[in-house]
Amino acid sequence: MMEILAQAHKILGMNARNLEYVRPLNLKNARAIADDKILSKEVLGAAGVPVPRLIAQIATHEELEAFDWSTLPDSFVLKPNRGFGGGGIIVVFARKKGMDNAWVTAGGGVITAQDLSNHISNIIDGAFSLSGVQDVAFFEERLTLLKLFKPYSYRGIPDIRIIVYNRVPVMAMLRLPTRESGGKANLQLGGVGVGIDMATGTTTTAIQGKGKVITYAPGTRMLLSGIKIPYWDDILMMSVRAQEASGLGFLGADVAIDRERGPVFLELNARPGLSIQIANMAGLKERLERVAGLTIKTAARGIRMGKDLFGGEIEETVEQTSGKRVIGSVEEVTFIGKDDKRVTVKAKIDTGAYSTSIDRALARELGFGATLDAFDRLPLDTYTLIPENEAAIKKDILAAHGTAIPNLADVAVVFSSSGATVRPVVKVFFVMDDVRVPAYVNIVDRSKLRYDAIIGKRNLGKFLVDVSK
Repeated sequence: MMEILAQAHKILGMNARNLEYVRPLNLKNARAIADDKILSKEVLGAAGVPVPRLIAQIATHEELEAFDWSTLPDSFVLKPNRGFGGGGIIVVFARKKGMDNAWVTAGGGVITAQDLSNHISNIIDGAFSLSGVQDVAFFEERLTLLKLFKPYSYRGIPDIRIIVYNRVPVMAMLRLPTRESGGKANLQLGGVGVGIDMATGTTTTAIQGKGKVITYAPGTRMLLSGIKIPYWDDILMMSVRAQEASGLGFLGADVAIDRERGPVFLELNARPGLSIQIANMAGLKERLERVAGLTIKTAARGIRMGKDLFGGEIEETVEQTSGKRVIGSVEEVTFIGKDDKRVTVKAKIDTGAYSTSIDRALARELGFGATLDAFDRLPLDTYTLIPENEAAIKKDILAAHGTAIPNLADVAVVFSSSGATVRPVVKVFFVMDDVRVPAYVNIVDRSKLRYDAIIGKRNLGKFLVDVSK
């Protein structure tokens, strides 16, 4: 991992970035907008870019003494106006029941008005500002979590970082809050960064913290690859318009997706960090050089350029770096059953399903007809199919009938939108993209469905999923 980090910093080190891009392209007036969050809200809002609503601001200790805490809503975000790197930000989820002027934070702790007052005092004194000078504290609306991101995020709101240069979005990553990061989408604190294919808005490779390559969201078995970012074109357009409005020639645009409002612009970054390179397994400098000097007259043209130049070309790099094969949402799969019987079908790749399922007819072709016949004779209608009974149902069937049913490896009780079913499970091998995988598959009637099989995330550990393929 240290080699990956060293390579990334060699590709475009901080000093090289500052000398070649930040200093000559981000002039003083533009940097002043980026470094002043309240001012940037005004500038972006005037340009038609949606931003979080400003609730209140406190600029002096006298204003802090006079502040009416009861005016704060149940949830909000407190930020230092000139903060950087996520320092000094407090995210509040709800009021604490049974306590006056107390709230629950993103990390699950309780914070009181006195705690907030002490923190704001530190903000005013410059504890979190870029240059340590006196600062302003402000409260803004807390965005609500999009349902898509709920399984991947711990308490906080994910955001998307887009690097924009010369009106061209050149690199992007999804940043996810974790327990380690205290619910903040900040890699330096232990958050997760996931590279994004520029053409499709689909996630690719992922890192946690300062460079640990990971496959699943921490504490889950949710694959981080293959997530299709909603509003992708809108997010790219918003990022380029933010560059135009701010005057920054090279910037990191941070955008979140609110459940009600859609994409909302969070922050301008005149000096974006370089972890985005590691998350994408690609060098930023090479991409910047490819668009330097181009005449990009409109935001739409810049977006098309970014998609054409930096989308769909990462598959080989991803496979070489991660050791995993990049597959699409539908793949040709060869199942290997009893006595080496082989059947090739088109299978749906479903990261939302845990297990792999095959159709009854396919199972018979693979030699499991006797398994199905014996299982069909079981008195399954005597069981009450509710989640609380799942373990007991499986245990009872295996104990009473397991040895009498040939090739039965397990029993699956599956709950879905179409109802609950009890299914036999058999062990097979399958070959996908030249990779051989052992799998326990459940058997169900898929005769009315488009594909004879779905490959669930339990058997996708050797693959990265690109839904655009």
